[in-house]
Amino acid sequence: MTIATTPLAIETEAPPELEVVNMTKQFGKLVALDNVSMLLKPGTFHALLGENGAGKSTLVKCIMGFYRPDQGDVLIGKSARTIDSPRDAQRYGVGMVYQHFTSVPAMTVAENLVLSRIDSPALINWKDEYDKLSAFMATAPFRVPLELPISQLAAGQKQKLEILKQLYLKSKILILDEPTSVLTPDEADEVLGLIRQQVTAGKLSVLIITHKFREVTSFADEVTVLRKGKFAGTGSVKDLSVSDMAEMMMGERKEPQPVSKVTHLNAVPVLEARDIHAIKDSGLPAVNGLSLTVHSGEIVGIAGISGNGQKELVEVLAGQRSPTSGEVLVNGKPYKATRAEMYSNKVFALPEEPLRNACVPHMSVAENMALRTFDRPPQAKGFMLILNAIRNTADTLIKQFSVKTPSPETPISNLSGGNVQRAVLARELSSEHINLLIAANPCFGLDFAAVEFIHGQIVEARNRGVAVLLVSEDLDELLKLSDRLIVISGGKFSYESEIAKADFSAISHSMAGH
Repeated sequence: MTIATTPLAIETEAPPELEVVNMTKQFGKLVALDNVSMLLKPGTFHALLGENGAGKSTLVKCIMGFYRPDQGDVLIGKSARTIDSPRDAQRYGVGMVYQHFTSVPAMTVAENLVLSRIDSPALINWKDEYDKLSAFMATAPFRVPLELPISQLAAGQKQKLEILKQLYLKSKILILDEPTSVLTPDEADEVLGLIRQQVTAGKLSVLIITHKFREVTSFADEVTVLRKGKFAGTGSVKDLSVSDMAEMMMGERKEPQPVSKVTHLNAVPVLEARDIHAIKDSGLPAVNGLSLTVHSGEIVGIAGISGNGQKELVEVLAGQRSPTSGEVLVNGKPYKATRAEMYSNKVFALPEEPLRNACVPHMSVAENMALRTFDRPPQAKGFMLILNAIRNTADTLIKQFSVKTPSPETPISNLSGGNVQRAVLARELSSEHINLLIAANPCFGLDFAAVEFIHGQIVEARNRGVAVLLVSEDLDELLKLSDRLIVISGGKFSYESEIAKADFSAISHSMAGH
């Protein structure tokens, strides 16, 4: 295919067509994108859907030049383009609004806008720039005061500025990555409504990554759905129901593969959550009155589209977030998830993103494996650490859980994702006495061998009588491992069933918010 290298004339009103053709991107053994194609028609609002790990971020990062795909092309204006950096993308009129703000807090709105340009001069005539910026703001879909420092802006204003920045750079194709995650519903409707007006007027094309079906049905023309790195479907929003889109994201129902489970006749409640409420980091409601019980020798699975409160619920139960109200009990007693309570109640956790939430990246594998036990014999004597005991324990766990590491002294951040997960699992499951295991997306981004190993360890713990709360966005995983399934939607539980009686259609409707 001929590669065009001349930038588009992006001063023109109409946005160009954007097409991704047969794109593949691999990271080691993990295939993040597998022969994916997508078409963003000029002047349309297109939603990119899929669970975490489906390949959405990898796809847009290939379009923006953060990654070089192993195979496939990005066509802009029907010509294949070489995009090696976001600056290249900007030259072709493609801009991206990221999930996290990129403006410099100490600078003003005007300074951030001017410095975002590729051609920003070394010596800036601020009077001239302010005149141009004022003229730009007069025609923009929303306004933010030019003289205000970013640190003084509310979250909604900061998100508006990120979008304004791309319009100021004359982007004709706008990629939005979860743009409303920090906005209230009213703010989200305002921002997306104004962008929609620009699309309807033929001035913009928009590709939005979102988990909120309400935004898709309200603002998008078409959708493309990815599942586990592969193309799962596309279509016009007016022709698809929310359930149709949810089923594309989850895939067709597969019969759960049988796992060997022991029957427990004298199960007792281990974890009880009563009327839990919690808020997001932005202050918006995340968990709205959730109650559940997990018994000994039982795996309770929580299913849901990402962003529906499961992250905050797990953080409350793991002691990483304080609930605004409600009560957690373990073994019948109030539980605040302090280190002492975790030890006395034998509570262990396998959180999402373990390198960020369960490890100290610069510390060694052995030190991370000892985070639960370093202050108790045989790894400690009074205030003294017994380094040989810490290393010997790590050696045993590395062999037992097949952790691939050059040595126990290797920084854990040097390990692959699967081996970080194995190392954390070794630490959390190596105790002889476990009452409760809380696992959140334990197999996210891992290869088949690592997935099978972790599944086996979770079921083995359950068979020993451990109560397991398994939160996952992989419905196949939940159908395979769970004894009981609960669906979370909008921060509330919307469906519950024993796994043998679970209704796939009802699960789909509940996950879609029906």
